[in-house]
Amino acid sequence: MARLQTSEKPPKAIASSQSLSAFVKSICDVMRRSNCASALQYVPELTWILFLRILDAQEAREAEQAAVLGAEFSPALQAPYRWQDWAAPWSDRADHPQTSDGKAQGWKRQELFAAGDGRLFDFINKTLLPHLHALDVDPRTNLPNPVATPKQRIIGRIMTAVERVRVDDEANLRDILDRVHEISIDHIDDTHFFTLSQVYEDLLLKMGEKNSDGGQFFTPREVIRAMVHTVNPSLGRTVYDPCCGTGGFLAVAYEHMVRKLGNAAASTDIERLKHDTFFGREKENLVFPIALANLVLHGIDQPNLWHGNSLTRRATYAALFQHAPAQFDVILTNPPFGGKEGKDAQKNFAFETGATQVLFVQDILAELAPGGTCAIVLDEGLLFRTNESAFVETKRKLTDECALWAIVSLPGGVFSTAGAGVKTNLLFFTKGKKTERIWYYDLSWVKVGKKTPLTLAHFGFGKDGEALGDDALPAILTADLQADSQADAENSGKPFPSYARQLAQRDTPSGDSRYSWTVDFAARRAQAREAMQPLLDRAADIKEAVIDRKEDLKRLKKGKADEKKIETLEADIREQEKAARDLEAESAAIDAAVFDLKAVNPNAVTVADERTPGEIIESIAAQGRIVTDALARLNTLMTVSQIPE
Repeated sequence: MARLQTSEKPPKAIASSQSLSAFVKSICDVMRRSNCASALQYVPELTWILFLRILDAQEAREAEQAAVLGAEFSPALQAPYRWQDWAAPWSDRADHPQTSDGKAQGWKRQELFAAGDGRLFDFINKTLLPHLHALDVDPRTNLPNPVATPKQRIIGRIMTAVERVRVDDEANLRDILDRVHEISIDHIDDTHFFTLSQVYEDLLLKMGEKNSDGGQFFTPREVIRAMVHTVNPSLGRTVYDPCCGTGGFLAVAYEHMVRKLGNAAASTDIERLKHDTFFGREKENLVFPIALANLVLHGIDQPNLWHGNSLTRRATYAALFQHAPAQFDVILTNPPFGGKEGKDAQKNFAFETGATQVLFVQDILAELAPGGTCAIVLDEGLLFRTNESAFVETKRKLTDECALWAIVSLPGGVFSTAGAGVKTNLLFFTKGKKTERIWYYDLSWVKVGKKTPLTLAHFGFGKDGEALGDDALPAILTADLQADSQADAENSGKPFPSYARQLAQRDTPSGDSRYSWTVDFAARRAQAREAMQPLLDRAADIKEAVIDRKEDLKRLKKGKADEKKIETLEADIREQEKAARDLEAESAAIDAAVFDLKAVNPNAVTVADERTPGEIIESIAAQGRIVTDALARLNTLMTVSQIPE
């Protein structure tokens, strides 16, 4: 007699982002006790399960919409491979939901349950996963499936990393499936948050937590949003990330562009965004399918992602990138820094170095279209280092070919959530003109950490990119300005000079403030050339004189002159050549110093202690007397309390 599963639980009410986060955490807790101990194990496992759940809901909704319009709809998955067949809870209640072909939802799951332990695992590992893999690559030919739709190809590619179920207990797996099934738009009040995005960002954050080794894949979303608001991409411009990780920059850019189109957007415009706008490359085998799933869940139906090493251009899987342009209008990225690349990557670039981030900047300069804009996260070291040729020459190429128009100095703890404490900056540049002036904004003084992360409001942006009023800014910003009496007097009645406000005025004198300033980069270069020229002229004169002396040396040697005279002349030539090299090195150092782009705020308010040594000593003595008096009073109180009554 067939066994019955427990009846379907009523859906839970998930009414806030906090309760949704707690719900996702409960699913992860089940996974942790079932062979998925770390985030790098349970996030990929939950990714494919969640993806198939949401895919089923999306296709059901699209089928309903097509039916209303009288249009045809061809689902990417057919029975029994749909979530509603094998994963949804089953019940014999009369009001239990049905599949699109009239069966009770979960019918396949109940059939497997009745057949005995292990049958659900067998179905997933031996039937479902091979079928999904074959949507991408035909197992008979090992070639791309010729009859698969683009969407099916992407589904197959997302599932390629899943060889088998990692969860090792069927009871736990059924529990996980039941819980994931409850994450439904129908059961969640999504007025205040975007359901799928919230679920997925919670998972990605787990991958970025300290000690999980996932930090390299996670850029804080609020930093990404500030970068996207600054660049403000619009329909018709291609968006690219050469090291896209889990796709955060592309997903946020998509949300931004959809919001700009508004509710009355033409269907052709939405299709263009979903299919022909977003492009990326990712190297890591673990991360590539997660990026695909993340972007599909955010609404980008056909992500144009390339799997392989961006720097060596060695592809693992390039089929989804076939229609990518040679150059892109907008590049949003956070390249890995601190890495060491081998010769196979270095040889592809004019300025060879093992520093990963330097090679990525060169790569970006080649892939950015004329008139295109890049927003990039770079480490402090790349900005200030002038002692290695590749660093200097890469920055020279950047400022020669692009207008580097803004640098934002971020606090040191921005990436602490992702397990990285490196100091970073945001750079914004547009290709086509030389850098003339660089506008800087300093946020480095803001104290942030894991429990107090940098938010969009710290940049002065609202969620839609609007500049916030002072009453909506974090207290730490306005309090810092009010704490200084001189700044109070100068800025009385004026709004706080937030990044968002000052950005809009960066090409005017009003763009400078206590936290922002402008560097005349063209003037800096001109001054450097002026200082270098006398050194180079002297070096040239010495080299010219050395040529004459070498001719003299040849004649002496040919005439077999006195050895001592020859040695003296040779020593003099060596000394003069060294003098020329020293002058050239001094000139090169002046030139390299031009490309120290580190943000050093000239307007920072410093409080100097102007007391004399005697006054400082007296202050210390006064504090000592206060401590002595306090200890004496405390001793008196203790003595009184110990006197017997």
